[in-house]
Amino acid sequence: MSRCGQWERNPMVAQDRHTRPAAGPSRASKAEQELLGIVRTLAVELHPHLERTIVVDLDSDFDRDLGLDSLARSELVLRLDRAFKVRLPDQLLSDARTPADLLRAVLEARPAVPALAYGPAPVAAVLPAVAEPVKAQTLLEALDYHVRLRGERPHVNLWRGGEPEETLSYAGLDTSARRVARGLFARGHEVGDRVAIMLPTEAGFFQAFLGVLMAGGVPVPIYPPFRRSQIEDHLRRQAGILRNAAAATLITSPEIRPLGRLLYGLTEHLKRVETVGDLLGSDPISEPQPAVRETTALIQYTSGSTGDPKGVVLTHGNLLANIRAMGEAIEASSSDIFVSWLPLYHDMGLIGAWLGCLYYGAPTVIMPPLAFLADPARWLWAIHRHRATLSAAPNFAFELCLKSIRGEDIAGLDLSSLRMVVNGAEPVSPGTIARFTEKFGRFGFKPEAMAPVYGLAENAVGLAFPPVGRPPVVDRIDRDALARDGVAQPARGEGSSRLEIVACGQPIPGHEVRIVDERGRELPERREGRIEFKGPSATSGYFRNEEKTRQLFDGEWLDSGDRAYIAGGDIYITGRVKDMIIRAGRNVYPQELEEVVGALPGVRKGCVAAFASRDERTGTERLVVMAETRLTNPPAMDSLKARITEASAELLELPADEVVLVPPRTVPKTSSGKIRRSSARTLYEQGQLHGKTRSTWLQLTRLGLSGIRYRSRRIGRALLELAYAIYWWIALALIAASTWLLAMLAPRRSWRHALIGRAARTFLRVTATPLVVVEEAPIPKRRAVLVANHSSYLDSAVLSAAISGPLSFVAKSELEGQLIAGPLLKRIGTLYARRTEAAGGVEDTRAQILAATSGERIVSFPEGTLTRMPGLLSFHLGAFVVASEAEVPIVPITITGTRSILRGGQWFPRRGAIRVHIGRPIAAMGKGFDAALGLRDAARAAMLKECREPDLARERIVLETPTGP
Repeated sequence: MSRCGQWERNPMVAQDRHTRPAAGPSRASKAEQELLGIVRTLAVELHPHLERTIVVDLDSDFDRDLGLDSLARSELVLRLDRAFKVRLPDQLLSDARTPADLLRAVLEARPAVPALAYGPAPVAAVLPAVAEPVKAQTLLEALDYHVRLRGERPHVNLWRGGEPEETLSYAGLDTSARRVARGLFARGHEVGDRVAIMLPTEAGFFQAFLGVLMAGGVPVPIYPPFRRSQIEDHLRRQAGILRNAAAATLITSPEIRPLGRLLYGLTEHLKRVETVGDLLGSDPISEPQPAVRETTALIQYTSGSTGDPKGVVLTHGNLLANIRAMGEAIEASSSDIFVSWLPLYHDMGLIGAWLGCLYYGAPTVIMPPLAFLADPARWLWAIHRHRATLSAAPNFAFELCLKSIRGEDIAGLDLSSLRMVVNGAEPVSPGTIARFTEKFGRFGFKPEAMAPVYGLAENAVGLAFPPVGRPPVVDRIDRDALARDGVAQPARGEGSSRLEIVACGQPIPGHEVRIVDERGRELPERREGRIEFKGPSATSGYFRNEEKTRQLFDGEWLDSGDRAYIAGGDIYITGRVKDMIIRAGRNVYPQELEEVVGALPGVRKGCVAAFASRDERTGTERLVVMAETRLTNPPAMDSLKARITEASAELLELPADEVVLVPPRTVPKTSSGKIRRSSARTLYEQGQLHGKTRSTWLQLTRLGLSGIRYRSRRIGRALLELAYAIYWWIALALIAASTWLLAMLAPRRSWRHALIGRAARTFLRVTATPLVVVEEAPIPKRRAVLVANHSSYLDSAVLSAAISGPLSFVAKSELEGQLIAGPLLKRIGTLYARRTEAAGGVEDTRAQILAATSGERIVSFPEGTLTRMPGLLSFHLGAFVVASEAEVPIVPITITGTRSILRGGQWFPRRGAIRVHIGRPIAAMGKGFDAALGLRDAARAAMLKECREPDLARERIVLETPTGP
């Protein structure tokens, strides 16, 4: 029996124990009494029906005993700040579990910063206007554009409470990101790897995100843990994302890293858990990995279930198209200043706020979400202080400002600089925007600055915006006509049947929206149906989820999953398709019922889920209402159920089929606080309700035990990889030994080359290594210089397998004296190059010219060495001098895949495929130095195009002779 249940059976005892101050020093005792009184007052305001029975002491659990959710805790911290004139740490919102935690924080807290310390003057002069990178094809090109033209321009100002803001310039961020990229490569990162980023709002997030892109990876932002009481559910959801993304690396903070290691045990693909600090310890890469419009730039996970998360795949082209279209819709420019507290793992904060400002060169001020939740006035003061012109938030944020901000908190506030505040990401309440506009209109907030919008991750972020300068438009329609007939009929007069819906604007430039019925037929104005859309921002589908991707597309149109109607060109959102309940031939919109039920005494506001559950006996849907309550007395609970049923019947003319009362923290929510109705339905149908909150240590223990399965898989995979590596080396040794012996005995050079080519192809076949050869033109049978990029020790064998006929490889002179390799290289006609002896190098070049003139096909690796990092190094001129002097063509050959199989400096082979592209022969334009340079540049350009790796050439001309394989 819970403590709450015991108190309710003996209300007289409870009345004598409303607060129980513990003995101690006078200051602490006084603070304790005052704090407990504040806690109890708030708890009674939230649950007035429990005023006589509720007991608050230092050990009361905010979740279990008092029913304080995240927003209630933020209100509590605000009240304590005001009462004790202190500034409590924002982290208390997630860390504090009992009043005892708050008391310790109060006694140790520093004095509060006066409100005007957040204002009143702008922090810096207005920056000069700059043009946006209209020709940029990728986010990295947009960054490079600003770095080259205005590298020291402030880009991000990170809010740090009463301390000076941390400013990130374009150049500084670029350098840090290049360091992160180098650090990733040093730890085994492969181009194309997904990299999860679980970081709070700090400089490291921006560095990590861009660093992953520069390393040719795909960022996967996931949100860090917020509350200890939900740590197990949180990590399991993140593990589901990591498994779906097959993320190889997780970047997190030192504080979260221990939890990151638990995730390591919950997914078999994760290979490493790193911090930004560790990655920044490397030198910056010289060039990012190449990317084009079609390159994946982000996988944005929507609020899917633990077992079936949906990762929206977005390319650089998708993101830039959305940023440009939204910018055109709101008339964005570098003269704007954006203030945001939105989470960076959410599309609205990541793309709409940060990446949009990165593109337009507009300064942005970014606050941690906790800073806003702890004191919503901070958001408004940041707008005031920076003279911000743009901002964004979901509807609940405006409601929180209305509830939490007092007049004395914002004395002197000036919001007149704002020209647009985007209201989106959740249903927009007409009442909220009206009250917000009225209250803050006294502080310069203009009605036309409020902009209700519509967007979704499947279209990057934004899909519909209202015209600039237009106040919000509210449509008043007949609820019954919409529910019965799907017609948005204007309401006549006042009354309970009138429903107010806010216009969310028109489609952004270059995008289209239509409303269709169940058969996919387009509907006329004021007829409700499904929203479908298309445009350059639209995703190509969900990552590794073919079934969900098929469901997403209707020909060239994408299904938003939302219901709406169009009137006067504006989109009016009525609800989610999956959440709509069809009962007795009527469409029931759960959010309406949830709001009414949440206002009933005894129900935790904002903690109600209404959903449909299929009745297998009748084949119809049943309307189920799940509501959180702290009541445990059976008669009181029966009375509450009756009131909920009555409220449902009054609102919808339909009573709920079943009312389920559950303890606090049972109704599942997303990271942004939205009700997860499908998850609530799953809990209901699987009978998993009324579970108790587990302690943190028990949750972590369960997670550790759950990781055994994935750790076993990882060990099994590692053993398979080890077995493959052993097999690979045994096959190489056997084939190489027999080939060496036969080649040494073969009387003709052509036989030796044929033997080596056959052996190389056999080795690739027995090690299950596919080889694809693409020829733009046939290779000359004689008199040619073949130049190839050098990615791995396998390159020479690959060329022998791919090209028939004798080849004269150019090798470093040190190999000539080797006991085993030396005799074989001599037998197949290898040419040598001395790298450290100038005179010898000239003599070797002459020997190569003579060989080319006499008809040999010379193979050279002009990079002279290889690196484990992707990229084409600078070319030595020797091979091109040989071609120009001997008047033979250069054939550029590009090898891809060998670096992944066997990297430089490593001896552990891995599975992979190899591609060899043979370019068209390039004829020398005369002799001499200039001709050699021309050949080098032409061959290098052809190879860069095919290998799609960074150009790592230094800005100097290398005159040494080439070295070999």
